Amino acid sequence: MSTTWLSQDAYDRLQAELDQLIAARPVIAAEINERREEGDLRENGGYHAAREEQAKQEHRISYLKELLRDAQVGEAPTADKVSPGMVVTIYFDDDKDDTETFLLGSREISATTDYTVYSPESALGKSILGASGGQTCTYTAPSGADIKVTVVRFEPFAG
Repeated sequence: MSTTWLSQDAYDRLQAELDQLIAARPVIAAEINERREEGDLRENGGYHAAREEQAKQEHRISYLKELLRDAQVGEAPTADKVSPGMVVTIYFDDDKDDTETFLLGSREISATTDYTVYSPESALGKSILGASGGQTCTYTAPSGADIKVTVVRFEPFAG
């Protein structure tokens, strides 16, 4: 399992979201109870919508708890190979003019940066993890096409 690096700001923002979701649990429970009292549950759209919202909320709470429990907060370590928490520049298919610069890390951090964020678990992320500068890697896109990329440079994300 790869480490998820979060800046302190991203960690604090996600913790605040988690706290807010947990605090809202009684509100959604009251909504479910209120809708339950409206009558026949088989034909009660409000009840089913409230239960669906509760399920979404509980899933998000579970996800955030796990993410925050396992996340490393601070700056990602400097490395001589591509790793999560780095800003990476690549070029595609031997065309040095077709470049892309992105952050390799948790999608949760995308709200706090202007970089496009790719997950280390994505096809591109998996292919470049551990690569060094100048190394060419190939991955299979969701469309089924094989795409060749070359790592130009990488550096720790400054947040």
